[in-house]
Order: sequence, then structure tokens, then C-alpha cells
Amino acid sequence: MKGDGDEQVHLEDISPTPPDQQYSNRDLRVDTSPANPQNWPVWKKDAQILMVAFHSMAATFMAAGIIPAYDTMAEAYAVTVPQATYLTSAQILLLGICPLFWKPITSTYGRYHVFIFSVLGSMVCNIGGARCTTYGTQMVTRVLTAILISPPMGIGSGVIAELCEPEKRAQKLGWWTLMLTLGTPGGPLIMGFVTKRVGFEWMFWIFAMMNFGQLIAYLLLGEETLYIPADGDTYGANPERPRFFQKLIPRRINPHPLKLREFIEPLLYSRFPRVLIPACAHAIVFCYGNIALIVEMPIAFGEKFNFDSQQIGLQFIAIVIGCLLGEQLSGPMSDWFLQVMHRKKGYHRPADRLWLSYIGFGTVIAGLLVWGFQLEKATSWNMTPCVGAAIASFGNQIITTILISFAVDSYKESSTNVGVCINFFRHIYGFIGPFYFPPMFNSLGLAGAAGVMCAIIGACALPSVIAIQFVATRTDRKRQDVTH
Repeated sequence: MKGDGDEQVHLEDISPTPPDQQYSNRDLRVDTSPANPQNWPVWKKDAQILMVAFHSMAATFMAAGIIPAYDTMAEAYAVTVPQATYLTSAQILLLGICPLFWKPITSTYGRYHVFIFSVLGSMVCNIGGARCTTYGTQMVTRVLTAILISPPMGIGSGVIAELCEPEKRAQKLGWWTLMLTLGTPGGPLIMGFVTKRVGFEWMFWIFAMMNFGQLIAYLLLGEETLYIPADGDTYGANPERPRFFQKLIPRRINPHPLKLREFIEPLLYSRFPRVLIPACAHAIVFCYGNIALIVEMPIAFGEKFNFDSQQIGLQFIAIVIGCLLGEQLSGPMSDWFLQVMHRKKGYHRPADRLWLSYIGFGTVIAGLLVWGFQLEKATSWNMTPCVGAAIASFGNQIITTILISFAVDSYKESSTNVGVCINFFRHIYGFIGPFYFPPMFNSLGLAGAAGVMCAIIGACALPSVIAIQFVATRTDRKRQDVTH
């Protein structure tokens, strides 16, 4: 208990102070510099958050978007369908690992220019993907695309923390997590139509068009959100808002030297229960409440009902609807609940957010069981498996936003490191899933596999969240009693 209570106080013992936290003890709200994001108008803050949220969505959209085209691509490239699935698996793995590389760079040189380079490089790779004629060259373009498009997957939480106060943070984090989650069903939903109507090559042209649209948005609306005030200067190192062409010139924002250990620093935050437990619980739920449904949907509906790519894509509408409804509860409701508890207790306690996560656990388990059992016994297509998928997605979205908000609130000055750490756990666990999903579904059936996934969630993820809420609540209460 004592260790958990001291974790925020002694956070600096992990490693030297990270670049984007070096001046975190300053109250930026009293800094009147136009370069300080806290002084921006609301529309400008929201624009930055929406751009980074869409950027994260584009990463998962492109990785999952090729799922309906596995059969067609396997035939065109003279490979097996399992080999074609590696084009997505490789991207899932890299989307989890690569933010570790981008995070120190963005902490030194800023987020803005990295985001511009990210979408520009991804656009070039997607154009190359549309022109590929062999499996090997397509794998190269998918790997490079994943590396280049990955920055916001981890540092998105840092951008939001730089722009939002705690009472609005869950809602804005919800935008980011919602878009990130919607990318996985949204890609197959849209690209199923594209694959059938105009050919799979047009998927990559559409990806490139998305990147071009992002590039224009960043050029017209984007601003640097990393702000580090200069020592002894209340107006900051860059007191004047840069002109349009000036902001396009890369420059070093943080004088802190870039050290090698900073590339693994986010993983060191897994030493703390308030990061490790939400990261593991979120990874488990996201894998079974999102990735498993996305991966198995084409196989189950394709084999069982002889659906083509377009018909399979339509099934993902259920997941999209579930995510959208789940976010309405998890984001705004979580912020409202936190404000109510704040007024009641007189202080901010991040663990209060976790009460709403239990709604998510109940619905994700119920949804998976409905999906598995109804699809197992179906002899012709009906709505009930899709209803189950929607319920599971509803719960998954609640848990995603609540757990990430809790971890970021617990270490708000280290929000970027926390986001990268959680993203790493989510994608590593998600990467492993598709390798054992097919044999599990084949041997246990859809109903049995759904039961196993629910048992893992109920035995591993749920108890750990209950435990961290109990410990964190007691620790925060004791700390508050000592303060007063």
C-alpha cells in the first residue's frame, strides 16, 4: 500500500526527468504566452484533438481495411490466405512498438512536424502499395506505412493532456479512443465495398487520399502543442505565435539532450500498478471485445453464409454502432461523475472513474456470449450475432476510455509515456491473438471460444481493476488526510 501511495511522489526515481515533463511543475495556466496551448480558444484545441484522433483512426483503419481483400490478394500475389493475413499482423505489431521510437523525438522536436512527416510518408507508401505486383513488395509498403503512421497511437494522450483540464479530459480522451477503436471495424466496412466494386488496389489509393486530406488539415489548422517555458521567462521560449511559413520549419523545442534510455522509458512505467493494471486489463478486453470479432467476422460469416466481401463488410456496422453508443456513456458520463465526486469529497480522485468500468465489463461479457452462441446455432443469417457484437463493442469502448483516463489522471504529467505504454501492451497482446484464434474457434466452436474469452476477461481483467480501485482509493484518501 505504501509503495502505491508513494508512486506519484517518487516517479522521478525511475529515470531522469523526461523532456516533456522537465517543466511540468510550472503552472502553465498563469502563463499568458500565445504559444501556450492553455491560452488557445476552444475551437483550436478541439481541432488539434480531432486531427490527432483521426490520425490514430487512420492507422488502425489501414491495418484492418485490407481484411476483406485477403482472398483476392492471396490469389493476385500467389500466396495462401494465412500468408495474406500477415500483412495485417505485421502492422498490428509495429503500431505497438514504433511509438516507443517516436515519443522521444516528439518530446524534443515537437509533435507538429512529426505528424506532418507521418502522413506525408504514409501517403507515399500507400501509393506504392497500389502499384505493387508481388507479396514481398506489398509487405514492405505495409511495414513502412505502419512505422510512419504510428506516432499518434501513443502520444495522442499526451497531446490531449496538454490541451485539457481534468474535468474535460475523459471526454476528449474518449474522442481519441473512439476514433482509434472505430478504425478496426471501419476499415473492413468500407473496404469491403471497394474490394468488390473496383478492386483491392483502390484500397491503397483511398488510403493515400486520406493521408493527403490529413496533410492539408495539418498545414491549415495544425499547431505545435508541446510548450516548454524558458527559464526565468513567464512568456515562454516562443512568446509570439509563429507565422504560417515559420511554423513549417522544424526546430528543437526542448533543449534537454536526447538520451538512448528515453526510447524505452515508457515501458518503465509498467512498474506502477496504476499503469500496469489498466494496460493489461485494457489489452485483454480490447483483444477479445474488438480484435477477435474483427478477425473472425469474415471467416465465420464467409464460411457459414457464403458472404462476399461487401456482405461481410456490412456486418461491421454493428461494431461501429456499439462503439459510438459506448463512448456516449464512458466519456461525458465519466467526467460528470468525477465532478460530482469532486464536489462531494472536495478533492480529485482518479479511481472514482473506475466505477463506470464495471458496466463495460458486464456488457462486453454478455455481448461476446450472445455473439458466439447465436452465431454457432444459426443456420441462416439473422441479426442476433450482430446485436451481440454491438453489445460487446459497447462495453469495450467504455472500458477503453475509462481505464486510459484513469491511468492518465494518475500520472497526468507523464501522459505521453502512459499512452505509449498502454498502446504497447494493447498491440502486443492483440498481435498474438490472431495466431491462436483460428485453432481455438475450430476446436471449441464459436460458443466455446466465446466462453473461454469471457472467462479470461472475468478471471484476469475484472479482478485486477477491482483491486487497483480499492488500493488507489485507500491510498488517495490517506494522502488527502495527511495533507489536511
